[in-house]
Amino acid sequence: MTPRARTNQLLYQAELLLAVAPGDDEHAEARRMAAEEGAMALLELALASLVRELTELTEHALPTSDDWRTLLLSNEPRLAELERLRSLAERPDSWLARLLVRLEALHSSDGVARRSGGVAQGMIAVGGGDDLGMELLDCLSEAKREIGALRQTSEEW
Repeated sequence: MTPRARTNQLLYQAELLLAVAPGDDEHAEARRMAAEEGAMALLELALASLVRELTELTEHALPTSDDWRTLLLSNEPRLAELERLRSLAERPDSWLARLLVRLEALHSSDGVARRSGGVAQGMIAVGGGDDLGMELLDCLSEAKREIGALRQTSEEW
């Protein structure tokens, strides 16, 4: 499988996890949280795959053992596509900056998913701002647009 196909597959799988209905039994909350954490892990793999994909497109392909965080968050290599992602990572309101914050939480001992708390079962919380599933879907949507643009730019060169 190509890095591009792998990136696409991981993004699709994350979307699938977020679309799974948690049900209405006593395990629904745990199932939702597991789907959110699983989607986060898949998004991290997709981000690593994307960085690998972008760096393999250059004539100076980088070793695959390089950590995606190092490649993304350092100043080297100086690739236009990575520079574009780096600038997104620096903007707190961007999908990438929000995702990076959530990825840090994913690796913490508390994890990233939270119990709903206070919202009656079957109710939709409006204005809660802490709906991880919706935030991840939003990040996914924005990421797919950005990835399309990055791929187009790299193919033009």
